Amino acid sequence: MAATVAFALRGVTRRYGEVGLGPLDLDLVAGRASAVIGPSGCGKSTLLRLLLGLVPPRAGEVRFGGVAVDDRARLRMGYVIQDGGLFPHLTAAGNAAIVARWLGWDPPRIAARLAELAALTRLPKGALARYPGELSGGQRQRVGLMRALFLDPEVLLLDEPLGALDPLVRAELQTELRQLFDQLGKTVVLVTHDLGEAAALTEHVVLLRDGLVVQEGTIADLVERPADPFVTRFVRAGRMG
Repeated sequence: MAATVAFALRGVTRRYGEVGLGPLDLDLVAGRASAVIGPSGCGKSTLLRLLLGLVPPRAGEVRFGGVAVDDRARLRMGYVIQDGGLFPHLTAAGNAAIVARWLGWDPPRIAARLAELAALTRLPKGALARYPGELSGGQRQRVGLMRALFLDPEVLLLDEPLGALDPLVRAELQTELRQLFDQLGKTVVLVTHDLGEAAALTEHVVLLRDGLVVQEGTIADLVERPADPFVTRFVRAGRMG
């Protein structure tokens, strides 16, 4: 049985001068966690913004569930950025529930969802009443994840979500996120420059260079069957890091 495609990119180009993405053809399978990896400037974050519909392609098309990405499609996606991207004037609860409040959810429904997600992400209950400046880096990241999960989206898009954390917290959250991905069974697309993080969180990786796909597959594919010498250099550099 053929796998269901969540995102299909065909002939996609989005460039900013000499840097950017494409032309690119890529399928991202539904229900699978994939990591988009590569050196700085290779187009990783641009790809994520294209998937989310924050920027349109200059050429080609990006389709989600077989249709072009629009405002309604974005409500089916959760987006997590580095350090959570929280609003400093809102409490953790206010940040996590901001879209639900905008959509008119009633307070009991919001409170129930907050409690459910706090347990799921292992956020201490007392942290919900605190402001971002009163939270640790790991707690802010958990609140950002709660916000992304609040509407129970089909897809999670994560842009360097653990990059700002210290190594011990980062390792802890990597383990928890992998368990969470497996538990929820959602489509996950993670952008990272860190090969070790990609290996810890996903089975499928897409390696970019200069806006093009060099190789995709498992980490083992990259290690044991590199498509070209750049893949080998990237893997070796990641292991040394």
